[in-house]
This record gives sequence, C-alpha cells and structure tokens, in this order.
Amino acid sequence: MIPMTELPTNSGQTDTVLDAIAARRAERRNFLRYAGGAAASAGGLALLAACGNDGDNPTPTPSPTASATPIAADADILNFALNLEYLEAQFYCWAAFGTALPAGLTTGVGTVGTVTGGAAVPFADPIVAQYAREIALDEVQHVTFLKATLGGSAVAMPAINIAGDATGAFTAAARAAGVVGASGVFNPYADDVSFLLGAYLFEDVGVSAYKGASPLIGNKTFIEAAAGILATESYHAGLIRSVLYRKGIDAASIFTNARLISDARDSLDGTSDIDQGIGDATTANIVPTDTNGLAYSRSSGQVLNIVYLNKAAVASGGFFPSGINGNIRTSAASG
Repeated sequence: MIPMTELPTNSGQTDTVLDAIAARRAERRNFLRYAGGAAASAGGLALLAACGNDGDNPTPTPSPTASATPIAADADILNFALNLEYLEAQFYCWAAFGTALPAGLTTGVGTVGTVTGGAAVPFADPIVAQYAREIALDEVQHVTFLKATLGGSAVAMPAINIAGDATGAFTAAARAAGVVGASGVFNPYADDVSFLLGAYLFEDVGVSAYKGASPLIGNKTFIEAAAGILATESYHAGLIRSVLYRKGIDAASIFTNARLISDARDSLDGTSDIDQGIGDATTANIVPTDTNGLAYSRSSGQVLNIVYLNKAAVASGGFFPSGINGNIRTSAASG
C-alpha cells in the first residue's frame, strides 16, 4: 500500500459535490428529453406521459409530505440509517472527489462530529473512477433525502474515522481480518483495488442493515423509502463485488482478501453464517443469498458490531469513535 496522500483542502472545492449532483440531474433530464424525441414515433412521448413526467422536471418518488410524519420508532430507525449514510457519503466523497460531504448536510440533533482522514483515490481505471463518482452522488442524495424526511428530528453527523493510516478504522478492520499483518496499514485511498475493498467492507453491511430494518418501520411511506434506498445499496454492492471479481481473475489475492473481510464481518455479528465472499477463479458469487435466493438481514446491533469493530455490547468504536447519534446506538453482545 502507498502512504495516504495529504488531505486536499476544501479551497475551491466547497461546492464540488453539489455541482456534480446538479450536473447529474441535468444529464438525466437531457437523456429523458432525447429519449422522448427519438422515440416519439414509437410511443416514446406517450410512455413518458404515462409515467407522469414530461422528461423536463423529474419528481422523486416517494415524496413524503407533512401528513406522513414518522412515528417515534420510525424516526429512530431512519436516524440509525442516516448515521450509516453519513459514513458512506464521507468515504465516497473523499475517494471520488477529494473533498468532504458539504458541511450544510452534517447538522442536526446532537453534537456534530469531525471526520478523521479521507483522500482522493489516484484511480488508474477510469471505469472504477466513474463508478466511485456515481456512488458518491447517490450517498449524498441519501443523506439529503433522509434529513428532509426526518425534518427537525434528523440527527447530526457523528465523529467518523475513515483514515487510511495506522490510526484508521480501516487498518484496524484489515488487521483483524488478516488482510494486513499485525503492524500493517490498509489505505483504501491508495489505489483502485484498495478502494474497492474498502467499499466492499461497507456495501454488504448497508444492504443487510436496510433489509433488517425495513419490516420494523410502521409508516407505509417510509417503508417505501427504505425499500428504495435498499435497492440502490444493493446495486452498489453488486457493482463493487462484480468489479472486484473481474480484477480477481488477474490477481487471486483479491479473492482471498474479500473472503477474509467476509469472515471478519461474520465473526463480529454473531454465530450465524450470514456473509459471503465474492467467489474464486472458477465460481463467481456476486449476489450473497441464502438457500432461498434471499438477501440476508442484520439487526441494528449486528450492524454496529461491524462498524464499531467489536463483538461486545458497546456504544462506540471503529468507524464511529464516539458512537452514533440517536436512540439506537449500542451493538449486540455477539459472543
């Protein structure tokens, strides 16, 4: 691994992520406008109209209204999810754009924490770089959406450790998994593969977290919202696993490291085997499922076991050195 690069300053980059989001919206509008014009003779305009959209001003769905206020338990679940989205958004924003999540998106109930670490990845593969940018923008939009949904009850971003040096949570996780030795350093910003392995550590956990939380939400509007984010996170996880698999064909150590990370997650969240690697050179495992072809679920306690890097019932550690904000904040005693 190469040393973590010096953190870039935010001078001249304050609006980098927000500008990219605006550009992405414009690209989608242009695509819909083009698709409607090009396919008019085949009913393309009718298709857009049937979707309730003229292609010029796409409206997010679902769109929670004031009458769809989450009950207390729903707010707790969504705030738990918001903490995880803060973590992912910060990691991907730094990796893809070399800058932090805009400060205006980090405020809320509780103490606003600081972010330790973060750097732009010197991507060698332009495809991986583009994937990183897209995922980063999705994660920023998840933060924005959840904060708008929760309104005044949205929690602030807690303290987050995403450093790529010896003091970082990534290194602690990699040492525990055996990806690096007891004194080794894992820097997810070092290169393409390191970034993908860092993303792999998060993405499968996010999918299982939303899968586990969705049945606990009482308000139908927010069940739909959680399902939408779950689907997006699943796309992200499948993409990361697919790219890692392709690169593993040329470097078998990637299969080994993915398996070690999977085993480490399994060791933290309890005795059940609910995690899987990406396969090997002869058999791909892009979608980790049970015998019914269903994605696995994790409880909030199990998710916190992984992000806190602790098998005990604790309220802080790992990627959240001061814990997360909100009422759900303690990991499970997993043995």
